[in-house]
Amino acid sequence: MKKKTQILMIHGGNTFENKKDYLKYLKTKKISIEKKLRWSEGYFDKELGKRFEIIKPRMPLQDDAKYEDWKIWFERYIPFLRNNVILIGGSLGGIFLAKYLSEHKFPKKILATYIICPPFDNTLPDEALVGGFKLKSDLSLIEKNCKNTTFIFSKDDDVVPVSHAEKYRSKLKNTKFIIYKSKNGHFRVSKFPELVRMIKNNVKEK
Repeated sequence: MKKKTQILMIHGGNTFENKKDYLKYLKTKKISIEKKLRWSEGYFDKELGKRFEIIKPRMPLQDDAKYEDWKIWFERYIPFLRNNVILIGGSLGGIFLAKYLSEHKFPKKILATYIICPPFDNTLPDEALVGGFKLKSDLSLIEKNCKNTTFIFSKDDDVVPVSHAEKYRSKLKNTKFIIYKSKNGHFRVSKFPELVRMIKNNVKEK
């Protein structure tokens, strides 16, 4: 039986300059007991789960993330991946993938990479991007690792300004960029049909 195409998704997270800032976040973060509808959860599984093997590692300490921890955990999953894997990273998971793929030759063939609303540097309006996630100046290995890479942003993103798209674009000459007019801010949407379509097309064109 033919094995399903794998999708590996890296979720977002937060980083803090110090323990004091992290504890303040825990004390002041808005609490809600309502179920959050995220495109990356039930919707994605429903739309793609029958045809794809969706792998969603829970990255270490996502609310006080450190790149080195995430790198160790991510690499634990690589032996389970097959050629023609699709990689998706959102927000902090997006810059994690950008950093990792710009610094390491990936050992498996990547069919497509989708990097969604990733910060580029520590110039976010309300959050610090620290914890070792700083990108090196040369990102060209991303394009060597995967010739089909797409960065996706939203003009109304209130967490990662759309100006970060241009910073990535200046470093990547053969990468596709998609900028939506609105994805309810920082991609707080319950459905993401455009991404589902792109992924299905990747497999058709394989």
